Parts: sequence; C-alpha cells; structure tokens
Amino acid sequence: MEKEEEKQTLKVEEKQKEEPAQAVEEQELEEKEAEEAPEEEELPAPAEEVGAEAKEVEVPAPVEVEEEAKPPAEKKPEEEIVEERIYTVPLGKAWIEPPNKRTSRAVRMLRKFMIKHMKLEARKEGETGEEEPKRLIISNEVNERMWKRGIEKPPRKIRVRAAKDKEGNVTVYLAEGD
Repeated sequence: MEKEEEKQTLKVEEKQKEEPAQAVEEQELEEKEAEEAPEEEELPAPAEEVGAEAKEVEVPAPVEVEEEAKPPAEKKPEEEIVEERIYTVPLGKAWIEPPNKRTSRAVRMLRKFMIKHMKLEARKEGETGEEEPKRLIISNEVNERMWKRGIEKPPRKIRVRAAKDKEGNVTVYLAEGD
C-alpha cells in the first residue's frame, strides 16, 4: 500500500512540474476518488506465515454476483442465403411513359423482373392461404438510385444483386462496385 502511494505522489509531482494547473485538478480528483472508495478489508495471513501457533482460519468464499441476462443488441440476424444472382435490369421502356410517371414505372418494372427471374409467386387477389406469401424486398440503396435524378429521368438500366433466403423471400441490393 505504501509503495503504491509513493508511486502516485511521484507521478503527481512529475505532472505538476510539466503542467501545474492540470496536475492540481487531477490530484484533487484522485483524492476525491480515494475518499469515496471503500477501504479494502485485510484478510488474515495464511497459517504458514504466522507460524505453528496459528490455527486454521476460515476464509469466506467470494460472493458471486449474478449478472442479469442482457437482451442482445438489436441486430438483424444474418439470413441464410440460399440463392444469389446479379442482374442488369433494362429499364429503357419506362421512358415511354409521360415524364411525371417514369420512375414509378421503372420501379414497377424492376419488381416484375425480379418476380419473374427469381421465381417468386405473384400475389393474387383473394388468396386466403394460411401460409405467408413470399416477399420481394427492395433495399433503400436501390430505391435511392432509381429516384436519384427525380421522377422524370430514371436510369436506363441498373445492376442489382438479388438474394433469396431459406424462407423464399428475395431481397434486392445494388451490385458491388455500383
């Protein structure tokens, strides 16, 4: 204990020589922490050190603190990808539409292309199956790329990466390098 205190005082003195104002503040903080911290209880010395006169002393077992199970951070579990493909989707026919409907049509064309090429079942009206239908999910990156130049000037084509998970859902991402 004494050695530790001497080391601390030496460190404080060195700091005071370099930067007196900061060292004083740090010293005050260390003193406050030392006052607030409870003093360590000294355990009895082992029987070997004391000598033959000492009796066996029962040392209390350390108290185990049960840590509460923290819920895992909200991370999306990585879905198991069954199939992954890269496509260049032609969107040039979207330019047939009037200017204020072009990008909307381009998005619909992308959906239709993905449903066809990734073999998704098209949703039908009046379908009352208990099984949840497979979904097509277009990532924000793809959507932003489509709408980047506004409603009147969608891209003529776009490269995408389509990934199908084990449940049959398809997620469309931008192809790497685009």
